[in-house]
Amino acid sequence: MAAQKRVLLLCGDYMEDYEAMVPFQALLAYGISVDAVCPGKKAGDICRTAIHQSSAHQTYSESRGHNFALNATFDEIDATKYDGLIIPGGRAPEYLAMNESVVELVKKFSESRKPIASICHGQLILAAAGVVKGQKCTAFPAVKPVLIAAGAHWVEPETGAFCTSDGNLITGATYDGHPEYIRLFIKALGANISGSGKHILFLCGDYMEDYEVMVPFQSLQALECHVDAVCPKKSAGNKCPTAVHDFEGDQTYSEKPGHDFTLTANFEGLNASNYDALVIPGGRAPEYLALDESVIQLVKEFMESGKPVASICHGQQILSAAGLLKGKKCTAYPAVKLNVVLSGATWLEPEPIDRCFTDGNLVTGAAWPGHPEFISQFMALLGIRVSF
Repeated sequence: MAAQKRVLLLCGDYMEDYEAMVPFQALLAYGISVDAVCPGKKAGDICRTAIHQSSAHQTYSESRGHNFALNATFDEIDATKYDGLIIPGGRAPEYLAMNESVVELVKKFSESRKPIASICHGQLILAAAGVVKGQKCTAFPAVKPVLIAAGAHWVEPETGAFCTSDGNLITGATYDGHPEYIRLFIKALGANISGSGKHILFLCGDYMEDYEVMVPFQSLQALECHVDAVCPKKSAGNKCPTAVHDFEGDQTYSEKPGHDFTLTANFEGLNASNYDALVIPGGRAPEYLALDESVIQLVKEFMESGKPVASICHGQQILSAAGLLKGKKCTAYPAVKLNVVLSGATWLEPEPIDRCFTDGNLVTGAAWPGHPEFISQFMALLGIRVSF
């Protein structure tokens, strides 16, 4: 059996929230080992993240994102032990590009022709390391002058989802392009994807948890699945505001505003038989969605037909309200234990919080730190595999 692929994620304070966590957890879900490091910090330390999105103003807005926990120490890494490098965008690259040890690290990956994937403002670091000369490259449009000055062949991003690859270099414009960006990167690492092409439905609502919708959504799209996101009383193109739920030392999680999530299909007239599986994100949305009869009916159709259903955190409030947990073994966010137990399920303690469980066609998780296991167990039910 081939040795597990190892990837390095280059982090910094106020990197873009999605641009760090989506590739981090997606790659872990696919069975790739990922070390997240930041200069001047060690394993267990936190990087603060930023939520960047387009606004009514001339540039994007910024608000506080989740706290991102590093799992390795920058000063201890050996570049030769890794198969690839990922550089998130946001504001971190601005100061990381000034760091000599960061520049040296990127040069090492470039000289050994290992895949480097960089998104948004991450390309500032590539320019500082002198690795874009003569290479086709895209980025967030504001980075264009720097890349041209560094000798890159600038490729204008037609949309925020635009990506390009040239040799060992994969570049993306914004996190909207994550599905292609992640797919190009894992294929550069030698990945084969089997069992793709599944049609998957996401049941969304206002103030669902930001990570709990976007991480599985883009992770499954990267595996060439067709993924639709719907919300009662909303249509394709409408947005759902999301919530950033984090653990910051209080007796319960804190909440901050997250990214606005764009729906891709209409809830009205939805036909469950067109889909192979269902995903229910957590956050605050399930509390009110559980009171919607059309939601209850939809979830029953998936569960009763034996199709894979993956529900995380507070999502189990919907399954409980639909009477679908009786006789099931499952977990949830600990505060939802009451709903789970009263609905006749066997409660499985999420110890640690990233534990996930599969019982028949149902995958349940407790919170977003469990996404790698949550997504990989769901992939197993769907028959999707990433192999090297």
